[in-house]
Amino acid sequence: MSFDIPHLTEITLDDLETLGTGAGILGTGGGGNPRLGRLRLQTLLEDDAYPDSVELVDPRDLPADATVASVGGMGAPTISVEKFAGGDEEIQSLRAIEDLSGETVDALIPGEIGGANSMAPLCVAAMTDLPVVDADGMGRAFPELQMDTFFIYGTPVNYAATTDERGNQVVYRDIDSAKRLEDLARAITVQMGGRSGYAFPLMTGEFVSEFAVPHTVSLATELGRAVERARDAGTDPVDAGRELLGGEELFAGKIVDVHRRNRDGFALGSVTLTGLTADATLEIEFQNEFLVARDDDGELLTTVPDLICLVDTDTGAPVMTDALRYGQRVRVLGVPAPELLTTPEALDVIGPEAFGYDVSYDPLPRDETGW
Repeated sequence: MSFDIPHLTEITLDDLETLGTGAGILGTGGGGNPRLGRLRLQTLLEDDAYPDSVELVDPRDLPADATVASVGGMGAPTISVEKFAGGDEEIQSLRAIEDLSGETVDALIPGEIGGANSMAPLCVAAMTDLPVVDADGMGRAFPELQMDTFFIYGTPVNYAATTDERGNQVVYRDIDSAKRLEDLARAITVQMGGRSGYAFPLMTGEFVSEFAVPHTVSLATELGRAVERARDAGTDPVDAGRELLGGEELFAGKIVDVHRRNRDGFALGSVTLTGLTADATLEIEFQNEFLVARDDDGELLTTVPDLICLVDTDTGAPVMTDALRYGQRVRVLGVPAPELLTTPEALDVIGPEAFGYDVSYDPLPRDETGW
């Protein structure tokens, strides 16, 4: 299945606002702050030293023997907002894995479509004149790197690098599992102050065309456009986004409590909502991203890998886990996960049990269109 959306061939300055909105919604609260990612990319595209657009390539059009790398940021969202990046962490990591492997990367791809990490490859592409694949490894955001389709479906954990804003760098080669790489890179990222820029793994175009979640850069941009069009027309922007994604509204209310803490390189916690017109509550737990939603009776409404998206009641703008505040009026959307995230091998890594919940995945109903 695929969404009925236009597939973009480039990202320009005119796309940045809508891409940021859509990526923030798809990011389920995490993936880095989309506003910071947008401002970073805007600065590059407005600079005469760089091109004024970034080429997007359809994953189906990748040469089978192309070399593709994923780049982005790693760390807790709250720290990423407060800690200034140097701006070249990802590109330094990319050059490191090229040097280590002896290969030249032909295209970049987001590891996740959420938040700022949807834009990190576009920033590196602007600085390197490389294309970006219109796809990603999650169709949303997840807190740990082994949770992307690249590793789930068997790409080797071959070369990786993490770099901080001071140029301190650690490279990894032939790690025995993606989870081991996550643990090592996460510990290093904590030592780097809670945020690093990464590059990993190296993949073939043939693998990416089969196992990446397709057309998610286009989807995020069209989602943002749908929200923007509804605002301009005076119609409901939340419904516009929900309808495009084939999701459902799980709850509407205001935030009455937030528990949030940084631990081991993650933002962990929960947010409690109360209904505006009915005596009802909803609690959502998160680890960088929203994971599970429970009603008054403690019954699960939905869980990972399905998407739990918080958006502003009036504007449809995404509400990220680092920006949860008492009194915010929000609506909670549930969106069915991409099919690549619902197979048995995927659920072993990204289902609710992988996050420590003693429940089975009960998928949200799917629309006739989707991913």
